[in-house]
Amino acid sequence: MRIAVTGTDSRDLAERLGSLGHDVVMCPLVAIEPIGPEEIDVGGYDWVVVTSRNGARELARRMRGRPARVAVVGHGTAACLPDPPDLVPAVSTQEGLLAEFPRPAGRVLFAGAEGARRLLVDELRADFVALYRTRELRPADFPDVDLVVLASASAARAYAALGASAPAVSIGPQTTAAAAGVELIAEAETHDLDGLVDAVRRIVPAT
Repeated sequence: MRIAVTGTDSRDLAERLGSLGHDVVMCPLVAIEPIGPEEIDVGGYDWVVVTSRNGARELARRMRGRPARVAVVGHGTAACLPDPPDLVPAVSTQEGLLAEFPRPAGRVLFAGAEGARRLLVDELRADFVALYRTRELRPADFPDVDLVVLASASAARAYAALGASAPAVSIGPQTTAAAAGVELIAEAETHDLDGLVDAVRRIVPAT
């Protein structure tokens, strides 16, 4: 099966799908642009929260001081930080992280994308700093593939705007909701890299 992966950080996903015998095409539908302050002082916070790999990388690059504790949305995000986080929820969503967050939370900093969902910010009364913005791309020639893997809501919106006909697999509910008009044939049961690979495996066994 010929599969298109559409994120900016898709090399691991492409390699894993390739190891299953699929022909994998890299076709990014989003671009990441760093924004915000060059230095972020986290020393006065009880928690710093980050919910994406891009956010984790930017935080690691700019962070000054040490937060008391760090929470991330999933193991992929955790791997992009210099030290292991203190909290990784069982369900890799903002809702999953919120459900496991200790209360009272104390002083919290949410470091993420411009326009990120406000659930954690609002519920934890967190300060917010935007570290990057996501720009949706519209490639003139999307590859002819059998399946498209969508790992973010931004990629889903970009793919939907292309009007391409290949069906897709989504990483989770937010991405699924953003894929208006796309034929979605599976959603990952766990909203991470492992979940995406398993979803593809359920559709097409390894060759």
